Amino acid sequence: MTDRATAPSVLVVDDESGILQTLEILLRGEGFAPQIAQGGKAALERLQAFTPDIVLSDVRMPGVTGVEVLNAAKAKDPDVPVILMTAQATLQTAMQAVNAGAFYYIQKPFRNDELLAILRRAAEHRQLRMENTSLKKEIRKRERRGAGAPIGQNRAWLEVLRLAEAVAPTESTVLVTGESGTGKEVVARYIHDLSARADQTFQSINCGALPEGLLESELFGHVKGSFTGAVRDKQGLFAAAAGGTFFLDEIGETTPATQVKLLRVLQHREVIPVGATEPMPIDTRLIAATNRDLEEEIKRGAFRRDLFYRLNVISVHLPPLRERRDDILLLAEAFLQRAAEQRGEAPRRLGDDAAESLLAYAWPGNVRELENALERAVILSPSGTIGVGALPERVTERRSEPLVAERATPNPTLETIERAYILFVLQAEAGNKTRAAEVLGIDPSTLHRKLARYGVDA
Repeated sequence: MTDRATAPSVLVVDDESGILQTLEILLRGEGFAPQIAQGGKAALERLQAFTPDIVLSDVRMPGVTGVEVLNAAKAKDPDVPVILMTAQATLQTAMQAVNAGAFYYIQKPFRNDELLAILRRAAEHRQLRMENTSLKKEIRKRERRGAGAPIGQNRAWLEVLRLAEAVAPTESTVLVTGESGTGKEVVARYIHDLSARADQTFQSINCGALPEGLLESELFGHVKGSFTGAVRDKQGLFAAAAGGTFFLDEIGETTPATQVKLLRVLQHREVIPVGATEPMPIDTRLIAATNRDLEEEIKRGAFRRDLFYRLNVISVHLPPLRERRDDILLLAEAFLQRAAEQRGEAPRRLGDDAAESLLAYAWPGNVRELENALERAVILSPSGTIGVGALPERVTERRSEPLVAERATPNPTLETIERAYILFVLQAEAGNKTRAAEVLGIDPSTLHRKLARYGVDA
């Protein structure tokens, strides 16, 4: 909306040039900023170029009627007030106009002061609606900060939040990177909640949790008979997220064939359901996430360079929890409060020894591992204080490691580090693959594939 200190913009629509000129002179002299369109077709073209604060349109026009102009204006901005004018007013047409969403219905000929009074009320209504929308967004932003999703006071973490807040109002594709368990989906939801799409759906999928054929059906949908078991048409998640945000987690796990199709989505903003021949346009903002180094994956030939550049419009990198030690106890307090609310109990308190252990531990599973450890501690602590004994053994045991090796070791490959990390977590979880997958922040099926690839018998 235009600044009230300048002038509220009014799109004036009529098929008679004399009326348009008269209204333009009148409105400009009374502090409005009129833009004229001769006929409904011209009005539709103007509405594609800009969003007026008010629409003032004749009803009866050849070709495109005033009601069609109203519908187009409301489709672009549901809050825009539309005033309809007609020389042939009847109760029926007045009711139709109001039912269609008209702000007011005025009969020609009208007095100038009558029209100006209606326009000023429409401008005030518009201003109030815009202020209300802005207030709701601010309240939502404060609620998100207060309720918790992105918790922390660490300087690097606050920089992440500032970047998320800056990119949220845009339509740019965002790539969120960081180790498993650092809160990539939390940040994605934060971006969505602060965006203009906040009132629409937030869809998400873990790309590493499904085999290729099923993943493509979930992403793009399929048509009946496209494969065995496709007994009806299925809407894909891209289409289901229309108007909202779609979060693709673990995008580095996708196959080259799926990557080609994702590239088409980003280039053309359309999808082709499995088994279909015609593309379907989509209106979805994409946020992707990965715990992999995609540039290294590109070098290995496992990820498409062109897709990476399309995804990496805005990159948000999340620091691991070991680099946010000043947030550990803050996060722990929030998790204990959440657990208390879910159980309907008074919140547990961390004992000094337990807090010391939390601060000393390296947290390879990051925030997710911290949350899981505290959930376990709450269950094992019947009293109000959590002692060190309620924490997992891996958190409380002390390890002494030499700071300097006798001789330098060669740099390990990324796969070597990943394999070693998976074995470390499996050992810490006594071989329980389900718990290990939770700590690693991956789906159990992804863990099984990695174990098979590394030739590991868990």
